[in-house]
Amino acid sequence: MVNPANAFVDCLTTHELKAIWDQGSTVTTWADVRAGWPAEKIELFGPGADSGTFDYFTEVINGEAKRSRADYTPSEDDNALVQGVANDDNGLGYFGFAYYEENADKLKLVPIDGGKGCVTPSIDTIKDGSYSPLSRPLFVYSSAQALARPEVAAFFTYYLDKVNDFVVEVGYVPLPDDELAAAQAILGAALAR
Repeated sequence: MVNPANAFVDCLTTHELKAIWDQGSTVTTWADVRAGWPAEKIELFGPGADSGTFDYFTEVINGEAKRSRADYTPSEDDNALVQGVANDDNGLGYFGFAYYEENADKLKLVPIDGGKGCVTPSIDTIKDGSYSPLSRPLFVYSSAQALARPEVAAFFTYYLDKVNDFVVEVGYVPLPDDELAAAQAILGAALAR
């Protein structure tokens, strides 16, 4: 995301994101990212090192989890990141899509080119995987030993029955029907053992 006052950033490539966010980056202004952009200092906002979003982003963009420049404003509170970008005309940040949706009037989405052209994040592009590589699934796991316990089996059954209701409620993207059916079949087979 960037600040809505930013009229020139209409897409960033994953290579440009790496140049900005990689450990040891010397990018400090927009002009360092792309010729023709202003020589204004970029103010960076992103999750702290304890965040799964931080791990995922640094792994897919910089090639290694936790590999990131240190001179940015980190926070485990995504609302603080939203405020940082929203209050700085040269702000650039990354955080979960749900926080964008809650604050769409304060932020500007930046389409990302992962090698197949610029794709704007949306429920549809996240759900169909075209917003790549920055969309990711969230998983819940159980060991076979734990799943043998009735309360754990009941939890996973309930979870898969209601997961799409819950994720919509908190602003996440629902699991496609075919993937949900596959997960329920896997759970059913595991419970039948």
